[in-house]
Amino acid sequence: MLMEEQSSSREEEGSREKGVLYRWQGYSSSVTSERLGLSRPVLHAALGAFHGLLLTEDGCVYSFGEQPWKRVSCQPVSPVLESSLGGQHVISVSAGSYHCSAITENGLVHMWGENSYGQCGISGTDHLPYPTPVSMVDDESHPPQLVQIQNVACGAQHTLALSGKHEVWAWGSGCQLGLVTNVFPVWKPQKVEHLVGRHVVQIACGGFHSLALVQFLPSPEACHQFQDRCGQCKQTLYTMTDKDDHVIISDDHFCPLGVELADSKQGSGPSFPAQMLQTKHSTSDCQESLLPENVYVSSENPVGVTEIRRVPLRRAKSKNTAYPDEQALKDYLKRISDQTLAEKAEAASVGGSRGPSRQTSLTRPFRSDLGDESIMLPTDDVTPAAKQVKLSHLLPVGDSSYKDFSQDSSVDGGVCISDLVISNGCLFESCKEGGEAAGLDLCPTDTLQSKKSISLNDIFVEDSGAHDRRSSLPSILYPGAPSDSHQIIYARTVADTRATSEHKNVLPSLYTEVWSWGRGQEGQLGHGDHLPRLQPLCIKSLSKKEVVKITAGENHSLALTAQCQVYSWGSDKFGQLGRMNTPNTVPNLTKVSDGIRVWDMAAGHTHTLLLADGDCYQPILYYTGEQVMWNAESSHPFSDTYTQTPTLLPFCREIGYISQVFSGGLNCLALADQNAMGFIATVHELASAERKFYCTLCKVKSQILAPLLGWANLASCLGQSSMLLFQEVAGSFSKLCHLTGQNSTSLTNFLQRGKVIKTLALIKNTYVFIDTYKEYSDPVGNFLVMGGFQLLLKPSQECFGKKLELIHTVTETMEKNLSPCELLVTLFYSPLQHLHGYNRILLKLANCFDVRTEEYQWIQDGCSKYEALARLLSKQRKDAESTFNFWTNFRGKNTESLCKPSRRLICESSNKCLTLQNAGRFSASWFILFNDVLVHVQGTIPSKKFFSSHFVYPLATLWVEPISEEREGILGLKMTTPEDSFVVLASSPVEKGMWLRAINKATDDVLTAGLNGKICVSRGSQTGQPPVSRTASYSFIKEGRLKDASYDGRWLSGKPHGKGIVKWPDGTVYFGTFKNGLEDGFGDYMMPNSTFNKFERYQGHWKEGKINGFGTYWYASGEVYEGSFRENLRHGHGMLRSGKMASPSSSSVFVGQWVQGRRTGYGVCDDFSRGEKYMGMWLDDQRHGDGLVITQFELYYEGSFCNNKMMGNGTLLCYDDTVFKGEFSGDWTLCGKGVLSLPNGDSLDGIFDGRWGTGLRVAGIFTKPFETFRTETNSLVDGCHSVPAEEKWNALFEECWSRLGCETPGQGVYEKAWENIAISLTARRRKQKDHPEELSQFHDKMLESLEVIPKHVGPVTADSYNNIRRYLMKACDTPLHPLGWLMETLVTVYRMTYVGVGSSRRLLQQAVDELHSYLTRIFQLVRFLFPGLPEDSGYILDSLSSSDEFTDSLNSSTHSETPQQGLIVCSSNLLLPVLLPRLYPPLFTLYTLEKEREEEVYWSCVLRLNKPPDLAVLAFLGVQQRFWPVSLSVLGGTKEVLPSTKDACFATAVETLQQISTAFTPSEKLQVLRLTFEELTQDVQALLGQEFLWCMDDLFPIFLYVVLRARIRNLGSEVSLIEDLTDCSLQLGQLGFMLTTLKVRNCHVSYNSTPSVSPMLKMRMKNLINLFCYKKHD
Repeated sequence: MLMEEQSSSREEEGSREKGVLYRWQGYSSSVTSERLGLSRPVLHAALGAFHGLLLTEDGCVYSFGEQPWKRVSCQPVSPVLESSLGGQHVISVSAGSYHCSAITENGLVHMWGENSYGQCGISGTDHLPYPTPVSMVDDESHPPQLVQIQNVACGAQHTLALSGKHEVWAWGSGCQLGLVTNVFPVWKPQKVEHLVGRHVVQIACGGFHSLALVQFLPSPEACHQFQDRCGQCKQTLYTMTDKDDHVIISDDHFCPLGVELADSKQGSGPSFPAQMLQTKHSTSDCQESLLPENVYVSSENPVGVTEIRRVPLRRAKSKNTAYPDEQALKDYLKRISDQTLAEKAEAASVGGSRGPSRQTSLTRPFRSDLGDESIMLPTDDVTPAAKQVKLSHLLPVGDSSYKDFSQDSSVDGGVCISDLVISNGCLFESCKEGGEAAGLDLCPTDTLQSKKSISLNDIFVEDSGAHDRRSSLPSILYPGAPSDSHQIIYARTVADTRATSEHKNVLPSLYTEVWSWGRGQEGQLGHGDHLPRLQPLCIKSLSKKEVVKITAGENHSLALTAQCQVYSWGSDKFGQLGRMNTPNTVPNLTKVSDGIRVWDMAAGHTHTLLLADGDCYQPILYYTGEQVMWNAESSHPFSDTYTQTPTLLPFCREIGYISQVFSGGLNCLALADQNAMGFIATVHELASAERKFYCTLCKVKSQILAPLLGWANLASCLGQSSMLLFQEVAGSFSKLCHLTGQNSTSLTNFLQRGKVIKTLALIKNTYVFIDTYKEYSDPVGNFLVMGGFQLLLKPSQECFGKKLELIHTVTETMEKNLSPCELLVTLFYSPLQHLHGYNRILLKLANCFDVRTEEYQWIQDGCSKYEALARLLSKQRKDAESTFNFWTNFRGKNTESLCKPSRRLICESSNKCLTLQNAGRFSASWFILFNDVLVHVQGTIPSKKFFSSHFVYPLATLWVEPISEEREGILGLKMTTPEDSFVVLASSPVEKGMWLRAINKATDDVLTAGLNGKICVSRGSQTGQPPVSRTASYSFIKEGRLKDASYDGRWLSGKPHGKGIVKWPDGTVYFGTFKNGLEDGFGDYMMPNSTFNKFERYQGHWKEGKINGFGTYWYASGEVYEGSFRENLRHGHGMLRSGKMASPSSSSVFVGQWVQGRRTGYGVCDDFSRGEKYMGMWLDDQRHGDGLVITQFELYYEGSFCNNKMMGNGTLLCYDDTVFKGEFSGDWTLCGKGVLSLPNGDSLDGIFDGRWGTGLRVAGIFTKPFETFRTETNSLVDGCHSVPAEEKWNALFEECWSRLGCETPGQGVYEKAWENIAISLTARRRKQKDHPEELSQFHDKMLESLEVIPKHVGPVTADSYNNIRRYLMKACDTPLHPLGWLMETLVTVYRMTYVGVGSSRRLLQQAVDELHSYLTRIFQLVRFLFPGLPEDSGYILDSLSSSDEFTDSLNSSTHSETPQQGLIVCSSNLLLPVLLPRLYPPLFTLYTLEKEREEEVYWSCVLRLNKPPDLAVLAFLGVQQRFWPVSLSVLGGTKEVLPSTKDACFATAVETLQQISTAFTPSEKLQVLRLTFEELTQDVQALLGQEFLWCMDDLFPIFLYVVLRARIRNLGSEVSLIEDLTDCSLQLGQLGFMLTTLKVRNCHVSYNSTPSVSPMLKMRMKNLINLFCYKKHD
């Protein structure tokens, strides 16, 4: 309790000591600050000309000062609460000269104050005394939406608002609005269209100008738009013209940019139309300049700098100039040029080690576009294309202290083109100019190939003077440049930088640019002139300065960079720019003392206030501008002096730790905190240290890295490999520098926005810092290992002198007596020492919190992570140094290949602590353990460490296990590799344990971190023991089937085991699973075929290194085999497609059984080239045994085959039903006795000789019977030589039994079968995780449901039978299930047999028999899986609980009418609903072919009898009039049946009967019949009453009418299909009667007979009708 009270008291005390506001005016030593006392801490403040606003932490707003709009007699001196905002939580306030704004937490803006110019956004009044909400609606969105505002800036006569979508809205008066309008004031807030699409992060308003801070957007679309089109008029910037041998590139684009505004009356627009100027556009987006219309500024020296030359304009020009005094402009530019030349001469006299001054950078705005951090990268070679292209890759100037290398651009005799520059802390390609490049991941590497160019080696630039602008053309980068290999490194660096900090928005962005618009008579726009801008224009000289904050005074502007520098421009009448003798129309640095780092600023009416770091951590204040004096006789201050440079305010030490400053009018405010519990001081210490660290890194980058990379001979001194490593070091250094700059900016925001520990970047985003420091430590260590610092010494001494004084100065190292090489190492490792500072300060920060708080825990976790990282990086440095020393002393033959940048020494056996077992007497061995390999070096002079050979064993594929000392009696370690296994002996148990631990630890580290950056987490890493099963890569070198092959995948104890890929040098590739070093499981295999110069491919299953199981083989000859294999041979069921590329028009397709690579057993061969199909037995790839052949000429051969020929007795059927039965010889030759039967009944019996169709020689007897004895020939064959249906496709069913785990059909354990099913389905679902696109969500759920085995106890009931049927339907729909695979394959072979040439009416009976055979054999499989099922046609007793629709339908179709009531279980009812829909098309086609003649007669009768109206047809059919409908119900009403009515009577029954054609199974078709009879009964009972019962004589004619009106095509085929496939149990009872009725009616219609029936048939049907009617009555 006491602790809680103390904590509460501390919080109250802390709230009184934080957020304290102090006010003062001027800068003299006598100035003191006045504390503004409020009850709550202040979070934010804003100052106008004579008033101010305060925002407290509870969201309340207070105002003070002169506020005439309130119309009160006495203006308040102390802050007064704005009660109108009561009840609303305000998050931000801002003040203009005479108006105010506040933003509530819901994004709503409230305005009050002066409104004469519309600056409050409320029409109809000049003053708003109280806060009034301003509605902002985005009319462009559909539907229109309210705009949420996050920031507001106020000027003298205008207001800007920044929305949550980072769009700028404006209202008020003047060109500073940036709106496309000339009507003022603008009362309604409007969007600044010119900034739409840009990511605006800050806005600021001066008196009559506006500023916006824009973050670069990393969208490729924006990159493409900005690089190809003008950012102002959206016209194409560059044009390309193809010539015969070269490409001409032109950039003659002129864009209207700005106008001069004439003075106009308030509230009105300009008095004359805007005069648009034509100025050459020199950048890809927004490098815009306003000059007299025919003045062109060279892109090397743009606006307001040095060189002006006249060029003719291509557009119509006005004789009047928009500039008021052209000669004055020329004189002014000449003065700037002379000053620049003088500074250049001074810099040249000092020497190459001293760089140009800051003013020099301002005279070269184009170069400053590349940023102070741009670094020149050399190239080793130049392509011819590069020599033709003159690109600008310029070095930066500014703070850099190195020689200007822009003129001398050759490196090693080549052209130095810095395709990659370091800017804003990140490397990127300089193919973009201005702001776009920094905001994009990587500029596209398109070449001129993307354009319509003929030659890439002859490219001319039309305007040679504009070559600097070519860096904005992405397509000019020549292909195949020597720096392409370097670009890959930097591209990865750029992508990593953006991925870790920019794209995730975890830290503030430094990729910013400043845009300005409005009045510019004082130069406050920063474009080098005094012209106004109607629309926002980018200040290109600030594009790469990492601006993090902008602010504006009345007529001057300020920009604060992440490097703690302040750029100022505009009016300097009172010294508010803080500098002397520099142009005020372009941004220049404010002059502050060395070591002073500014991190906040504010701009007043005529002064500037700076908040900076001094010698200690407590911030200090600087003031520059007008001095404020007070006169006792006047209530307003006056001024007679000012300071031209920032002056320290002495009282700043007394008011505490200042976190933010504000200015407005002549007033200054400072928001300070007291150091309660040491928290504030610690946070300021952290922020100050980070800013200092970032400035140091920037100096190293600009003053050391940039000159080194720009040195002409750097590549030749370092060599190619070291040069790449050094560039990687530079890239990672730049990335670390960039992150540090982001963090320093983030810490400033942390101080100013709540100071919540959870939001501290070091705590919240620890992983970003850890990854960045690791990524920097690795390349530095690699460079050290390869001796890079020794090679870098000469270039460093050439650039910085032999003693490297500049490096001593920049690093501020305290160590003495360091050699130059050690100094370089210290320089590049010094950034890593900053981690200790993080740890130290975070520990101090943790002491400010109670150990039980979450904040304490968060900080402690961060401390532990940074401490562990510091230890790790320190160890990495020691490892790199020891490895470098090792390579310095190591000598051996061909051992250069062992020295790699990332390789580190762990231990070595030079002291003979480890020897090879059974080594030769005179051999010497040396084992060297690196972090990635174990090296066994052999030689004969071990004392001199000179060896002749070595063997390298990668640790990823090395398994080590200790040999038991008790069993073997030796101190040995057994080493296992993919190709070797050997034993090494240790000199002592200690050495044995040390080597075992070292190898295991190194192996585990390799597997955990992965090679080449590939992450591969091992399961054994927690115990330090590497896993026995692992993922690794290896290249085989020894003899064997894997010689010279490379393997990448899973391993187990030295052998490939699991998934992997192996590649051979000849192009052979296997990707799949392995087991004990052999291919086993599913795999994909490709092998080149030299004969056809193509690849052969197999995709399927393997076993013990051989093709075994089901798969598909694509042969180089074009053949494709899909089926089963055994020991690399086709064995089992399979399909072979032969022909050219095995296309759908292949010459032949065979499907059937294979044995040892040959066709043996039953099979079907469709020979497309000969137009015939064989269905029968095979032996050794030849037709042998019973079979039949169908030809495309409708010839049917059936007989016995031997050696591919039909021999012996057989049958031949012709298309006209001519039949020959007799003897055949090869090639379908009739040879021997036989009988030829003609369609008309005539026959010829004798001896035949010859081929059918070519003439027959016959010796025999011709028989012509009398008409009374003549019989027609039966078109159906007896099939005595066809293969029985039960003997077809046995291999298919054997394969299915095998997949269920049964060696022979029906012999096995069904539990094992279910296990196999579950395993196959589960494996497929696991595969889906790797390839989710291969399996939809629906199929995944189906697989999941199939894994559940339907269980039932005891005999099968209707409920369990229902579940079994549902399971079978799902299983048969899934090819992954054995039953589904069998079903799919049976459908394929069935269609293969009876489609195409096989679609012959002669095969109908065989097709039906084959279907019945399928049902029988599948039912056997089902009964094996569900042993409780009864045999075929067995009974299941009814279950009282089964009452769902599925069971009801089941009962209606399978219910038995015998005394033994129950469900009939038969194969047809169980499996036909699944199988028949798939086989229905080919089967029904055979029925229609068989009934073709009858169907023609039937259809003609139907058409003829359907012509009369309904009553006429009913009368013709003999339907009694009492059954004739009198009226019909139509749409709820009644309609009388007239003599002319047609297709209306019994319409419901007719429509129901028509559905018989849409049903598949016989039971479904019989259900249609049943429903038809029920509809008929209902219609008649509606006429005659519910007591009516049918009799046969009444039902037949009415049903015949329904059949006629139904107009069913192929009704005879439908009836035949039902008869053939309906189970015998269903052919009795009601359904049997209905089927008989339908068949009889079909016959009557076909022969156009009256409805009469034989007496016997009539008696039989009468009994059935009575039974039907009786049951319906019940």
